[in-house]
Amino acid sequence: MLFELRRYELRPGTRAQWVEFFEAEVAPFQIARGVVVAGMFTSETEPDVFYWLRRFDDEPARVRLYAAIYEDADWLARIKPRIDQLLIRESIQVTRLNPTPHSVLR
Repeated sequence: MLFELRRYELRPGTRAQWVEFFEAEVAPFQIARGVVVAGMFTSETEPDVFYWLRRFDDEPARVRLYAAIYEDADWLARIKPRIDQLLIRESIQVTRLNPTPHSVLR
């Protein structure tokens, strides 16, 4: 099992729009393809930052799900353009995490 902690810098003033879009479109799209979205977070100290955590069973599953999401025609035509309007793509940070044996997220 592995996790990705993703940090997105949003375009100034778009946090409410981003959260609404993410919760209504982005997360359900990924969940429908098999991704486990373990959490979505806004920052108390950084108004234009959004974090989310997603889980994959293993590396082959991550590779397969990346393709199922990011190569999908609907994603490319409808979701990706809206994402590009709301976040600063160059600032995306992805940290891969492995839970410890006693982690509640195992």
